[in-house]
Amino acid sequence: MASGKSFLGVLVLMLALSVKFSETQAQLSATYYDKTCPNLRNMVAQAFLFQMNLIRIITAPASLLRVAFHDCAVDGCQGSIMLNSQGAITDEKLSERNLGIQNLDVIDAIKAQVERSCPGVVSCADLIILIAHEAIKYSAGPNLPVVFGRKDARFASKSAADSQLLPADATVDQVLSSFAKMGIDTAGSVALLGSHTIGVAHCKNVVNRLYPAPDATLSRANNIFLLNRLRAQCPVNFNPNVFINNDGTNTIFDSGYYQAALQGRGVLTIDDRLANDPRTKPFMQTWAFNTFAFRQAFQGAWLKMTSYRVLTGNGTDREVRRNCRFIN
Repeated sequence: MASGKSFLGVLVLMLALSVKFSETQAQLSATYYDKTCPNLRNMVAQAFLFQMNLIRIITAPASLLRVAFHDCAVDGCQGSIMLNSQGAITDEKLSERNLGIQNLDVIDAIKAQVERSCPGVVSCADLIILIAHEAIKYSAGPNLPVVFGRKDARFASKSAADSQLLPADATVDQVLSSFAKMGIDTAGSVALLGSHTIGVAHCKNVVNRLYPAPDATLSRANNIFLLNRLRAQCPVNFNPNVFINNDGTNTIFDSGYYQAALQGRGVLTIDDRLANDPRTKPFMQTWAFNTFAFRQAFQGAWLKMTSYRVLTGNGTDREVRRNCRFIN
């Protein structure tokens, strides 16, 4: 048992981290652009719908949501994922762990429209989060809380993406640790991974479950159909551009992800591990049949994730980029 002094030390540290997070959140505000770009939300909502009708790619909302996750996971929500290589900047998108990051032209198009109305005002970091909000809403998901005031980083690093983004075969410990640094607990971590309910998985992130022999879950007699389907779609010499639906309703933000995983039909390794780990399984079981509870948990965890290590105020390492791909 821990001594009174050590317990007090842990308590003080937890309170300090909580205060630090609260201070960061306090610097962000839902009304941040009310005077400088008052029509921002409506403008982005309309532009998003226009882009969806223009490109007609059913997986686009999921890929745009993924941009927000991967931006925040690498040194915080600073818009660095959009930067192309230039000078000391190395493109995070070139990391193998950013496989499937796409439809960034949608963000570029919406940013250009926002710049015409509110030049030099709205950061790419804020826009990424707002577009992700629209992507979830478009997929019949919850109306997420959105706060603004992030500035854009003037630096990006492929090696940072390589080291900070989770691998396809991540363990539950790795996932919980990754979200814990953002102040997100186990319930919030499982809720955020529920975003796998929309979109697709690429063969490269699935083949570790298939070859040279199927993993224990896919080897079950009741999963032979799933195993054969995955192997047909992702043969040994697979096409890296081929992808698989995450679940049967992969365009709708529902509880289908949890139901499939609990039945042993999760596509990714982490889906299967979450469904069997005693720390995460109870949340999977609850949210599989309670979409309202899942959405509530997702909303709270989302606000924490999107407030992680944001840049606010002024500084030489931050700015509001006019073009998301390059520093000003």
